[in-house]
Amino acid sequence: MGLDITWAVDWVRLSADVIAEHRIELITLDREIGDGDHGENMDRGFQAVLPKLDDLPAGSTPGDVLKLVATTLISTVGGAAGPLYGTAYLKGAVAAGSAASLDGPAIAAVLAAARDGIVLRGKAESGDKTMIDAWTPAVDAAEAAASNGSDAAAVLAAASDAAWAGAEATEPLVARKGRASYLGERSAGHRDPGAQSTALLLQAASDAASASAGA
Repeated sequence: MGLDITWAVDWVRLSADVIAEHRIELITLDREIGDGDHGENMDRGFQAVLPKLDDLPAGSTPGDVLKLVATTLISTVGGAAGPLYGTAYLKGAVAAGSAASLDGPAIAAVLAAARDGIVLRGKAESGDKTMIDAWTPAVDAAEAAASNGSDAAAVLAAASDAAWAGAEATEPLVARKGRASYLGERSAGHRDPGAQSTALLLQAASDAASASAGA
């Protein structure tokens, strides 16, 4: 079963909830190896999206929702997160196109486009201790699940599980990109806040898909 506008809106609402719930955790993670504003910025961005969801015109698609998130994050989120996540959602929206419903391969394509957008914007690669260390395993898992015939909800579940594992795997890494790279070896032993927020957002996408499947 494909995922439609209801799923996309639910994903945004659940994202706002989970970011708000983990705001202090993200602030703490970022304070340890960054400038400490990641949780506050992400929370501000997703809270700004919520009222705009009610103004979506009839006939809107998942791609329209992703574009709305993109433009809102770019305009309201400071630091590196705004441009990076904004680009991710914007590229994801392009991949989703005008489709009213997204199947497993389409969801995998959306996630891959989002990850590629972050790479294009931030120039990071796996092992740099950034959100890419959560995004790339998530994309790999999603593409593998889609190629095996999994439906959209199962593709997102696989992506979410892989993102969590990727976020955890950033802890022993030495940062090679971003503000954390200034710390050198001292950045080891801390989880990357962008990888953690990525895992939270993809968990929200999976949870929204599970709810849609059970509706």
